[in-house]
Amino acid sequence: MADEKTFDPILLRTFLAVANGLSFTRAAEQLGLSQPTVSQHIRRLEESAGRQLISRDTRSVSLTDNGEAMAGFARTILAANDEAVSYFTGSAMSGRLRFGAADELALSELPTILREFRQLYPRINLELTVTQSGILYRRLMANHLDLVFINQEADSDRGRMVRRDRLVWVGLERTQIDESQPVPLITYHAPSWGRSAAIAALENAGRTWRITCNTREINGVLAATRAGIGICVLAQGRVPGDLRNLSGRFGLPPLPDVEMALVANPLSSREPVEALSKAILNLPLAPLRP
Repeated sequence: MADEKTFDPILLRTFLAVANGLSFTRAAEQLGLSQPTVSQHIRRLEESAGRQLISRDTRSVSLTDNGEAMAGFARTILAANDEAVSYFTGSAMSGRLRFGAADELALSELPTILREFRQLYPRINLELTVTQSGILYRRLMANHLDLVFINQEADSDRGRMVRRDRLVWVGLERTQIDESQPVPLITYHAPSWGRSAAIAALENAGRTWRITCNTREINGVLAATRAGIGICVLAQGRVPGDLRNLSGRFGLPPLPDVEMALVANPLSSREPVEALSKAILNLPLAPLRP
């Protein structure tokens, strides 16, 4: 009988940490490992797979086609492993978990994760709050939430990074912006880090701007953008298929990186917070729905 291939869950978790952040250094920090250990784990997984999974040079890290396939398999394998562990060890966990998620993050795979979490931990009373990241963080600091999944400035050293991405300007394909006129901006109400980042980038570039739509929900941002009354900023990986990345056009200035991060309340019960955090850390980044 031919040797059967198996993939060590430890190696798969390391691989996903690298794949999510496209950085060996950030993966090492997230996992509490040394960078040589992360490199060794990736090398061992590539040997097991018999394929190159990650392309790495002095400036960038990217997934190969085989790496993209492995990322999908790894998430499935680890989810099944975590589900089995939770089935046999987690059913007795009880209590209340007050969880907050930024609305654009709650529109992707998060509902599935939360549904599975409730099935695995039926004795945990899960309370969900969906609103803007700034509001969620303030509620966390006021001890009104136990865990939040938010957008924040990259390298803020706050919480645990789930994914790093670049903010981009987004609008319709037919969008035209006169560089001598104020930039029409669609944005969240303050406090919003994305709003502040967009305005700061424009002002630093000497561009004038005007708010054409103020909203508290991602659906409002997308509806106004699709109506063509202005442009918004989104994480590059979350641009819907019917909208376009306009960065680099119309003299629009570059925008900073954004982190999707989990921030826990140090006063909250650790077990349920850690259980939900582990489920979300392997969450793939998906575009917003058209």
